[in-house]
Amino acid sequence: MKRDLFDVSSEIAVVTGVAGQLGSEYARMLASRGCGVVGIDVTRSARSEGLIEEFADRYAFIEADVRRREALENVLTQTRQKFGVPSVLINNAAIDSPPSAPPAENGPYEDYPESSWDKIMEVNLKGVHLCCQVFGGAMAIAGRGSIINIASIYGLVAPDQALYEYRRQRGEVFYKPVAYSASKSAIMNLTRYLAAYWGKRNVRVNTLSIAGVFNGQEKQFIDGYCARMPIGRMAESDEYNGAVLFLASDASKYMTGHNLVVDGGWTAI
Repeated sequence: MKRDLFDVSSEIAVVTGVAGQLGSEYARMLASRGCGVVGIDVTRSARSEGLIEEFADRYAFIEADVRRREALENVLTQTRQKFGVPSVLINNAAIDSPPSAPPAENGPYEDYPESSWDKIMEVNLKGVHLCCQVFGGAMAIAGRGSIINIASIYGLVAPDQALYEYRRQRGEVFYKPVAYSASKSAIMNLTRYLAAYWGKRNVRVNTLSIAGVFNGQEKQFIDGYCARMPIGRMAESDEYNGAVLFLASDASKYMTGHNLVVDGGWTAI
């Protein structure tokens, strides 16, 4: 009897940013399919606590900062003790300047603060790099693994600043900031570098570029975003799970160095 190509019941996954909207979805999907999952984040949330209750035997939460290599090495040690060597890494942790951030962070590009650039790059790029070093390095020694780096449409194309015109019309100085886009673009070539570097060690490294997810945004933003989106709506929280499962499983075992775009058609126009 042939093994199900999408079977992940023998895998051990590390999911960063697990307290967030999408990280918790990825962790739940993998754990529900029998995968051992270690979720890491800088803080707990109701989402991560719910996973502990739901999958006590297959899920563990470890508080850790992806910007600190020592903390990640501690996660690796605990993961080995509980489940074994990780075979899947989902680099999901990322930050952006939220709409409610201080005006300087969402102001004109010319005035964008160095401190905001540094903070976002440290989490979104350095954090992914360190996780790849620690968990990917362990996979390379073991001779197998799949790394999934979560990127964004805004790493492929520029943000559509017209989506925020409604805010400027009501007197706010608001532009989608630059650092998030730059960090997600950089992730794509980090993926290619590592795919080539670890290819012969049977560690696959791919990027998953996603679009916006409905999360209670302002109606004016949602209306403008959905009008531009070919599929006509934002994504639901669980609609990237299929792509993650594909990349984590043997269904994609000949794929590495690739950027899988799941974006409702945003980058098609």
